[in-house]
Amino acid sequence: MPASYSVYDKGLSTTIDRVNRDAFGRKLPLSTRLQMWRLRKWQIRSRVHSSIDRNLAQAMRELDRLSDKTYIPRPVKEKAAVIYRKALDKNLVRGRSIAAIAAAALYVACRGSETPRTLHEIAEASLVNKKDVARCYRLLLRELDMQMPIANPLIYISKIAGRTGISGKTQGLAIKILRKAKKKRAAAGKDPMGLAAAALYIACLQNDEKKTQKDIAEAAGVTEVTVRNRYKSLKTELHLEIPD
Repeated sequence: MPASYSVYDKGLSTTIDRVNRDAFGRKLPLSTRLQMWRLRKWQIRSRVHSSIDRNLAQAMRELDRLSDKTYIPRPVKEKAAVIYRKALDKNLVRGRSIAAIAAAALYVACRGSETPRTLHEIAEASLVNKKDVARCYRLLLRELDMQMPIANPLIYISKIAGRTGISGKTQGLAIKILRKAKKKRAAAGKDPMGLAAAALYIACLQNDEKKTQKDIAEAAGVTEVTVRNRYKSLKTELHLEIPD
């Protein structure tokens, strides 16, 4: 296999298979099977012989699990693995949870590549407290001197719409609302997921599509209060006409 940062040894090690048969499919004699068993045992021991190797093996397994659970693309997972390795080189993992640092590295990779995954989604998949993941996320940004792009609410529109079955025409209206909000600086400092949810709710009202604030809030992973507040602020600041 090609070299991969998301495999703890970068995929460069040799694996001795457990199939005790030769190239022709014939069963190996007992003496050869015992020899292969001893070679396999020492080969496994030699692959993970230091604390750093063990740490990487555990972290890469956790990244694999998280990526599968949250449907993260492979390039983003590779980027997260590189970030984790940098954190390990800088001794940032010592005294901290491997799972929390791995989850934080994955969130950094998602933010950096504009992959629409929230901190809440990744923390929920990792089974680590959201506050711990957020703390490790801030640590990685500070210690690795990384700058994150400002989150764009536009990337969340299709995600929320897909979960609620909102039509393409309504999504187009929501995108126009968000672009108008950005131009008038009505979106500055607001939670991007809440803004996307509110814009979709307004678009549903304008396009006469029957979706409640509760439906959209649940799909976006925010509260109804957040959707309601963002809806009111967008309606006022953009002077939108909403049908009764």
